[in-house]
Amino acid sequence: MTTPRSVALERLAYTLAAPVLAVAPNLYPDSPVSSVVQLAGAAGIGGIFLAAKSDETGAGRKILRWTPLVLAAAVDVAAGNTGGFGPYGLDGLLAAGWAAAGSFVLPFSRHTRRRHRPALAAPAPQPAPAQAVEPTVAQPEDGADQLTREARMLWERAGMPARTHVVKATRHTAMRHDLTLLLRASETGRPITGLSPEIVGAAFGVSAADVTLKDVAIQPGRQGGPGWMEALITPEANARRRTKPTDQERWIDRVAGPKGGAPGSELVHTTRDDERGVTFYRAKMTDSTESPRVDLPKVCRALGLPEDDSCVFVLIDGSEFLISAFDTPPLSAIFPATRELLTPDAKGMYVCGYTITGQPVKNMVFQHDKNAARHGLILGVSRSGKTQFFAIDMAAMSLAGQVVWLSTVRKDEKTTTLGKYIDRQGSNALWMARSLRAAKALCEIRAEMPWPHDGQPHDYKPGDPRCPYRQLNVFADEFMTAAQDADFGEFIQKDGDDLTVTGLKYGIGLNPAGQSPFAHNGFSTEMKDNLRQNSRPVIFNMGSPGATRKAAEGTMENAYDVPTIPARYSRSEGSAIERAMRGEADPENGVSTGGVAVIVLDNGRAVLMRSLYADFDTDLSNLFPDEVNRLTDYEISELEKRGLWFDWNEPVRPGEFWPEPDEDDEGEGRSRRRGSKGGSRRSEQVASPRQALEAIKSLTDA
Repeated sequence: MTTPRSVALERLAYTLAAPVLAVAPNLYPDSPVSSVVQLAGAAGIGGIFLAAKSDETGAGRKILRWTPLVLAAAVDVAAGNTGGFGPYGLDGLLAAGWAAAGSFVLPFSRHTRRRHRPALAAPAPQPAPAQAVEPTVAQPEDGADQLTREARMLWERAGMPARTHVVKATRHTAMRHDLTLLLRASETGRPITGLSPEIVGAAFGVSAADVTLKDVAIQPGRQGGPGWMEALITPEANARRRTKPTDQERWIDRVAGPKGGAPGSELVHTTRDDERGVTFYRAKMTDSTESPRVDLPKVCRALGLPEDDSCVFVLIDGSEFLISAFDTPPLSAIFPATRELLTPDAKGMYVCGYTITGQPVKNMVFQHDKNAARHGLILGVSRSGKTQFFAIDMAAMSLAGQVVWLSTVRKDEKTTTLGKYIDRQGSNALWMARSLRAAKALCEIRAEMPWPHDGQPHDYKPGDPRCPYRQLNVFADEFMTAAQDADFGEFIQKDGDDLTVTGLKYGIGLNPAGQSPFAHNGFSTEMKDNLRQNSRPVIFNMGSPGATRKAAEGTMENAYDVPTIPARYSRSEGSAIERAMRGEADPENGVSTGGVAVIVLDNGRAVLMRSLYADFDTDLSNLFPDEVNRLTDYEISELEKRGLWFDWNEPVRPGEFWPEPDEDDEGEGRSRRRGSKGGSRRSEQVASPRQALEAIKSLTDA
């Protein structure tokens, strides 16, 4: 039996060190030998402590390895503290015992032999010669790793599906069973055909839903094309995806599919704003040339959001769109109007409200880019917020130094209050007809009105200090009803049409308001087109989401997506099915949508906003300037010459709108006045196809 070299060397070291331990402390008490031995002993104690504290296997072997150093330090201390070599030569006996114990235990050599090579004393086992595996088509000798070889065995057992070969198998990071197979056709130059997720799933014992086949792109150093394919086998990732999907995965699986709420889209990122209580989902179309087709209720169900039209909104911008999911209805908040917000800037823009995202929405008091006045179109049913919008719009115009007239069909508290802060205000169809007629006459007066710098008349230029007159804004509330008035509707509609065409260049804007923007209700196509092109239409609740959408689309050049304004904003609480089964009433927690409107911006995009709130129960003087803006003396004198400037609340003056009857035919005066719309006077006024159509309608009514 041969003794290992390491054992022989270790025994020799113990034999030579033992006399030094016994003699050195007695002959040279302060020699460096004692210091070295004691430091080695201290290191041994530290090693034993760390080995005992560790949870790893082999702690006993580590302790045994450090024991000789500790025992050597103990022998050195004992020899230094005894007189001479001690009684009965104790120092020599301790040193000899230390050497004998070390030679018997041999911790270092035994450890080395176990870790690195078998002991020479024991014959090394001779493994049986392995049978050489001949390389095959399925198992080529290409130095593949173990995972690839195992995948090739399963693939060969399945019969080499689709005549393909496993080039490489790659395990996914932090996954035990998920891997990617790189496949190629067995015959060079042949495309892979007939391979399906079911075939791959059967070969590896997983569901076909956990297998994804992808094309292989051509990369440097590797071929690609139809002869190559990647198979992703992901049972673990899919199990986690089904139970705890990320936002991206939920969007891909439930929203972006052909039957999803936004087919062909991809989620860019999700952002949470805790301060405002809103979660934003920003997405875009995979193909940037396509327009988003968003079914908002379907998207809400897919993302697990409350299907609530008062808290979830979509904003589309080209091929991108933003879904905002609020914790509470954002448009139920009140935004008080202030003079700072209503004061127009140099371009005539002022803040009229705020969107769902808190962005300020601006309206204009004149068209800076067109160098002209502006028209206005305000639509909405009763109690929808039209008069509130009148107040902030008139205040902004007044703060810009403009003149405002307001006419309504019937008198009410709010319009009467506004009359205190503007130039003129009246409450019947006759007053509206007179105001439109006077505004139309002002176009002629201003067309000949000389400017002081050169004595020549010029077109209106907003913000030009040389302009001798102020912009005039004529508001006509319930214009639709007034245009159908039996006595004055004809004059209201005719003068309104003329004013929308000719008024802008003379600094006169028409602002009709009503419940319909369509021709059969008083808005001619000519009027609607001019209003749409020279204003930012504001559409409040029209009675139903469909009517609101139709009215908004009627004021837009293109039918963009129009936001919905419900009758009330209310949070969906609990399950309607469970309440029905228990016989409980639905919660009544609605909030009025008065003041919420759709404003059509310059690019034709409809934006949902809540307009600023002007409290009529308080003094509105803090919104309006200290002095009311009036017409110039020259304009008033010219109107008086034409018999158009007086108290417009007076009864109809003789011959003001229609010729008076002859003195000998007083009994038919009233009937002739009413019939003047369809009699000989009508035939004298027919000068266009539209007027001819009106004449035919009048004859039919008769």
